[in-house]
Amino acid sequence: MKVAYVDTSCLVALAFDEPGAEEWSRRLSAYDELVTANLTEAEFRAALRREGVEGAEPFLARLAWLLPDRPLGPEMERVLRARYLRGADLWHVACALYLAEDPAEVDFVTLDEEQRAAAQAVGFRVPN
Repeated sequence: MKVAYVDTSCLVALAFDEPGAEEWSRRLSAYDELVTANLTEAEFRAALRREGVEGAEPFLARLAWLLPDRPLGPEMERVLRARYLRGADLWHVACALYLAEDPAEVDFVTLDEEQRAAAQAVGFRVPN
């Protein structure tokens, strides 16, 4: 089963039809499961509202929602030992670690360079 953790940056690029969006859409359709943290919904809806764009649901409909049932301190510390990230970016990589027993078995999809580097540093596959 091919699984990817999808960060908000990728969804925003798709919604705003940024350069490369069509390629990312094609690539995401190849996954069996797309997972993200519930924070993604707030970040995504806020970005759409800021830009006056409607229609969040088609982008959110295919996502499986990750809702950790405990604090993610161990995952956050693992990320921070590898590379510093700001709060929300840290939360996304920590959530992906919570999801994946072995990070090498999950792709971390982001367009944010700092987050990409941190995800790679803790063992995720990070498609370019």
